[in-house]
Amino acid sequence: MGSVYRRRRRDGKYGSVFWVKYYINGRPVRETTGTRRESDARRFLKDREGRVAVGQAVLPRADRVRYEEIARDLREHYQTTGARNLREVETRLQHLDRFFKSRRVAALSQADATSYVLKRQSNGASNATINRELAILTRMLRLAYETSKLMRIPVIRKLKEKAPRQGFFERQFEAVRRRLRPDLQAALAIAHAYGWRMQSEVLALERRQVDLDSGTLRLDPGTAKNDEGRVVYLTPELKALLAAQLERVGELSKRTRQIVPHLFPHLTGRRAGTRRGDFREAWTTACQKAGVPGMLRHDSGARRSGIWSTWVCLSG
Repeated sequence: MGSVYRRRRRDGKYGSVFWVKYYINGRPVRETTGTRRESDARRFLKDREGRVAVGQAVLPRADRVRYEEIARDLREHYQTTGARNLREVETRLQHLDRFFKSRRVAALSQADATSYVLKRQSNGASNATINRELAILTRMLRLAYETSKLMRIPVIRKLKEKAPRQGFFERQFEAVRRRLRPDLQAALAIAHAYGWRMQSEVLALERRQVDLDSGTLRLDPGTAKNDEGRVVYLTPELKALLAAQLERVGELSKRTRQIVPHLFPHLTGRRAGTRRGDFREAWTTACQKAGVPGMLRHDSGARRSGIWSTWVCLSG
């Protein structure tokens, strides 16, 4: 039989918060209810005893887990799995950290998310930016649920985003692309045309995956997010860009007297011939020269612009 009680402090007085005691498989479990009302504490105890009776999971720590703990778990998850760009995640998390600091995870709800949205909107953040941050928060809560630090995942609704201004966007994109080096222009053109991810899909391409005779570009199975392979048919512009890129890489191989398998390697410097990992600095500089500082590179993808070329998904 469970009980509700207040703990006695060192000074002999009783604390204001109620605790409960109940049993799981004959072993006593003591847990704070976090409330000063006895009626709420008794409801808390009934919920715990009900879960025990039907064999549901009881998480004694769940009501004491704070936002900082699950934010740390998410950072470690992304760091160990490499599933996300840590720099981008930190940009999103810094806003979440300031708002949700010290909050109990079990108490988070759609009302808290709404308050967060209002706060970010008052700071001038767009609905698209806020949605990316809410997605990080949702992933954080899901991870807490998977690690038994949360008993249920609250529903967090996204905002409606404005449709992109197609003509204006295209002019911005072309203005930025023209200010990049030819090899980076080719890489960006692929990402823009087919919606491929720059680091994990486009920059990871090898020369063998380009077939100019058939006018195709192949993405190997296991490199895409859904682990399926893809074959895309090149537009005349892309075919010309890739032909020029293959020629540049061929000249690099002759100059360095080494086989360069990568489609987008470093062409100069001490890393010449090695795979290019990113070109964030070049992108930032090009945006500044084009008069659109702060433009995010993933905004240039086909997923955002709505421009899709015909492509065929192949498995195996």
